[in-house]
Amino acid sequence: MNFKDTPIAEIDALMERSWKAFLVYRERPLSDRAAFMRIIAEEMDASGDELITTAMAETNLPEARLKNERNRTIFQLKSYGEAAERGDWLEARIDTADNNRNPPKPDIRKMLVPLGPVVVFGASNFPFAYSTAGGDTACAFAAGCSVVVKAHPAHPATSAIVATAIQKAISRCGLPEDLFIHVFGTSTETGKTLVTHKRTKAVGFTGSYTGGKALFDWANQRKEPIPVFAEMSSVNPVFLLPDQMEKEPEKTAEMYAGSITLGVGQFCTNPGLIFGIKGDALEKFKTVLGEKIAGVAPAKMLHPGIAKAYHEKKSKALSQQGNTLIKESTVKAGELEGEAAVATTTASVFINNTVLHEEVFGPYSMIIECADEKEMVEAVSKLEGQLTATLMATEKDMLDYPDLISEVSNICGRFIVNGVPTGVEVCLAMQHGGPFPATTDSRFTSVGADGIKRFARPLAYQNWPDSQLPDELKNANPLQIYRTVNNEPTKNSI
Repeated sequence: MNFKDTPIAEIDALMERSWKAFLVYRERPLSDRAAFMRIIAEEMDASGDELITTAMAETNLPEARLKNERNRTIFQLKSYGEAAERGDWLEARIDTADNNRNPPKPDIRKMLVPLGPVVVFGASNFPFAYSTAGGDTACAFAAGCSVVVKAHPAHPATSAIVATAIQKAISRCGLPEDLFIHVFGTSTETGKTLVTHKRTKAVGFTGSYTGGKALFDWANQRKEPIPVFAEMSSVNPVFLLPDQMEKEPEKTAEMYAGSITLGVGQFCTNPGLIFGIKGDALEKFKTVLGEKIAGVAPAKMLHPGIAKAYHEKKSKALSQQGNTLIKESTVKAGELEGEAAVATTTASVFINNTVLHEEVFGPYSMIIECADEKEMVEAVSKLEGQLTATLMATEKDMLDYPDLISEVSNICGRFIVNGVPTGVEVCLAMQHGGPFPATTDSRFTSVGADGIKRFARPLAYQNWPDSQLPDELKNANPLQIYRTVNNEPTKNSI
């Protein structure tokens, strides 16, 4: 099937249509948003085997993985819709008037309101959960925004099937047909035109640093800069601390072999750097990890571009002086396949060679041997922002390494103890975002209902008659949402 690029000349008209649809949709009650998102989930589920087989053909991902990812995407749509209806994300604040004060205190009421049309760029490694009807789209709809999705060029047919599901839901709900618009484009000009259009009010992106930074720069060069919520690059460092490693070096190595090679390493939370303290336990860890990595058969990567980049970046990392290959898959990789590999270097080499700090997107990881805590802390100080960081540590280790813990907490969005970074739970407490260059705005998450806040802004109403206020701020609280009234959280009427 041939998917032609949306002509650049048509983008102006479609963004204007998106704006008009937004003006209608933003007035619909929270319950309508929730119902709409539940119906998208129904339609996506009803797409059945066609969606799965299409995605398998376009992405090389296995059936079981894609079915799980579709279930996750359906859950996101439903849960974010429910969160929209609950209204907690609105951050409704009411400070009532006090006419006895001198000067009199006005009545002020504030809540979050939708920004406007959101442009979402589909991700290559998650054709459902971070793409057409994925987290960014779901959050934007929950916030009351219209959405324009640019399909990822690696899976356009998959994106088209999901887009049809959304359009069916729009029709069933009697919503403006341009509430969701689907475009195709293989050139950077398509993306630039979407980001720089005056009607675009925010951008959601999951992908490479190069792509995300370009969108961010275009957005900030506009006459009216807009927010870009881009998830980009992360090596997700792991820190093996001595007491824990003395207890379980083999078990830890087995666990990390699975995490490094999960999905052929094509997760944004892949553990790309592993720091440890020199000693027998670390040597045992290296040996077992190498053995496990050697036994992992190569598998096809998402598309030729990712496979090519993986081989080039892995070769570049292994060519650096002082970086030594421990083991790689004993099975020769075929076309488009990525073979697992693990290397090792010293902290002094790592600290002085920024090439070794770069993400190698695929089933590759590097162990950095540190002389002591001081050298490990120094190595951390050279790292950029990350989505995650992990401690393999006992409570004794955590008490013994306060400087390390403090340093690591400065660079990550999610700090894990005795686990692996791969696997992102969809829940309210999840933080999937981190300091630059992991994301362009570390204050927000792209997973969990708090992500809705990305596509909204605060608006305060001062001295408005009750009858003219939004239902969310009226005295009677007809929606029965939690609000902070005179500094007290409550559902009570005023």
